[in-house]
Amino acid sequence: MNADPQLHAKAADRPNLTSPVCTLGLDLGTSSAKAVVIDAGGQVLSQASAGYTVTSAVAGYAESEPAHWWSAVTACAREAVHAAGARPAALGLSGQMHGLVLASAEGEALRPALLWADSRATGCLRAYRHLGSGALARLANPLAPGMTGPLLVWIAENEPRTYRDARWALQPKDWLRARLTGEVHAEPSDASATLLYDVAGDRWDLEVVGGLGLDADLLAPLLPSAGAPAGHLTAEAATELGLPAGIPVAAGAGDTAAAALGSGIRPGDVQLTVGTGAQVIRPLTTPVSRADAGINLFRSATSYGWYQMGATISAGLSLNWVREVMNATWEELYASAGHPGQAHDPIFVPHLSGERTPYSDPALRGSWTALSLADDRTSLLRSALEGTAFAIRDALDALLEDQGLEDQGLEDQRPPRLRLAGGGTLAAGWRQLLADVLGWPLYAVDVPAASSRGAALLGAHAAGLLSFDDIQGPLAPPARLAAEPDPAAAAFHAERYAQFRRIVSALRERSTEGAA
Repeated sequence: MNADPQLHAKAADRPNLTSPVCTLGLDLGTSSAKAVVIDAGGQVLSQASAGYTVTSAVAGYAESEPAHWWSAVTACAREAVHAAGARPAALGLSGQMHGLVLASAEGEALRPALLWADSRATGCLRAYRHLGSGALARLANPLAPGMTGPLLVWIAENEPRTYRDARWALQPKDWLRARLTGEVHAEPSDASATLLYDVAGDRWDLEVVGGLGLDADLLAPLLPSAGAPAGHLTAEAATELGLPAGIPVAAGAGDTAAAALGSGIRPGDVQLTVGTGAQVIRPLTTPVSRADAGINLFRSATSYGWYQMGATISAGLSLNWVREVMNATWEELYASAGHPGQAHDPIFVPHLSGERTPYSDPALRGSWTALSLADDRTSLLRSALEGTAFAIRDALDALLEDQGLEDQGLEDQRPPRLRLAGGGTLAAGWRQLLADVLGWPLYAVDVPAASSRGAALLGAHAAGLLSFDDIQGPLAPPARLAAEPDPAAAAFHAERYAQFRRIVSALRERSTEGAA
């Protein structure tokens, strides 16, 4: 592989494309790959998905096999393109953020990928605290063990042979793009979420990299934005995906940034996306760091801009654990939200892998509290949804504590509504429970595959088919009222949320004592 974007840029390599013009978006999620095909107007023509396993051989570990990613990507890409009935003119990418793929010079993964939910690098955060306040200010983000930098430090300390053999330390979707194009690159939306990046300066922070004792040559060369051309589809990859060889491939974006683009969010909006994790985001025109409040600051998928993010690990990841332990289908889980809550219902804390906003505590753990003989399977399932909603409220409340936004005209302006996106929020009962717990009317963005759509739009931009003004203007999908808080239910959940906070506080004291 190489990092020269010109090697595959010959116009003669590009195929003659059929009408209508369409583009393919591939989203490499935590537990599944998704593919969508969109037309020139941004409408989703088809979509498909294929799953893979997240393994945890040791408590606190979270890994996936990149080979399984590739199998899932090829399967869902073929399915989506076949269903669309048209050949894509370009391809864009989205992917789970923060993780780490150690790859050889040929792009082969040297070990399973380490994922954002992995907390093994908690002890490596000490090295970050020794960097000094100036370096931490440039990183502009709370320290989290599941980000690329701490994970790479852990590999260097615990798997030195793998570290020495690696040519590249890549984010998941950057590894996928390398497999597609034969070229190795990074881009700002994902790189800014590694704890190896000067967020305001928009570049790899080589002082931090050196201070951690890491080799800067492991980091891929940066492209200017997520919509930048990043090569062309190789003949080998095209054969496996059933696509035309030579079509342009966009740099792509981290999944949250891609979802923001795909759902049409603009400055002044606040949006909740629920998937394996959950994120509440607010776009900014200039960078404002609030790392001390557990708020992230990352680059957007456009050629300019940033966004603040409050994130919980404990959404679909924890709900899937509950579902499997309770031997319940997703339909049964979501149906439980339609049952009225009772004061004696147990309270579920979903922090099974630690938590990010607002606690920044990788040692935090979950619980079911106040179980009684009156509880049944339905009350346990419902409490899992409620506890997940409480964790999202923690992140949302932290994000909406307006600090440092005066120069952007956002001070004291709580938005009148909360936008809702992501495949984990389609069930009506779950949406209502979220509205009741969060206390906000929810406006669903009419694009369930927001990250994949955002990826496809980036592909269209890289191919010169769409501008960012098109994408954020006339092609932005509408947001329609999905649920309004019921006053009685909101009051009921407010009391239980106060109990939830007390339980989390007790669990944090216990985790602190355990760490000591």
